[in-house]
Amino acid sequence: LYSFEIIGTIAFAISGALIGIRRKLDLFGVIFLAITTAVGGGVFRDILIGNTPPTAFINPTACIISMITALIVFFFYDEKFSKLERIITISDALGLGVFTAVGCRTAMLHDVDGIFAVTFMGMCTGVGGGIVRDILVKDIPFVLKKEIYAIASIIGAVFYYLIHQYFSDIISLYTCCVLIFVIRLFAIKYNINLPVRNNKIYI
Repeated sequence: LYSFEIIGTIAFAISGALIGIRRKLDLFGVIFLAITTAVGGGVFRDILIGNTPPTAFINPTACIISMITALIVFFFYDEKFSKLERIITISDALGLGVFTAVGCRTAMLHDVDGIFAVTFMGMCTGVGGGIVRDILVKDIPFVLKKEIYAIASIIGAVFYYLIHQYFSDIISLYTCCVLIFVIRLFAIKYNINLPVRNNKIYI
């Protein structure tokens, strides 16, 4: 489980750091965006379930991992050898899957019961950090656009809740994560989006 959370932390930190680089932030800005992306969702979840102070403030491991990841990305990333958007997309999709699963598990460990509550906590953990990240760089968060983002998190969280009754924690976690990751990348590859109203509204 600890390794599972480290994977998610690194993935989201990479996503945040690369977006910071793309927006021409300085070193502090890149590190701050990486940390915010990695721990933001968990902070939201902990506040909602009454687990205060949030785990990220008591145990700084995730923040330290995010900081190291951001430093590596900042000093060693070279656009000539990699496609920035592709790395951001893959990292973000992986982080979304990991933290949605972790959010569901944490909610259930704190006696949050019911499919709606567990799903909501999983989604908040998965999308919370990305929302804060996008707001900080003045982007419309993925969750509010036509992207299949929050929907993927919700599907994975519901699946986690249903199979957790029959399988172990680790199987539920990995299944949820893989499902969300696949849905997210499938939607991007085949340009599958939610409908958007294009009608002009005059006020």
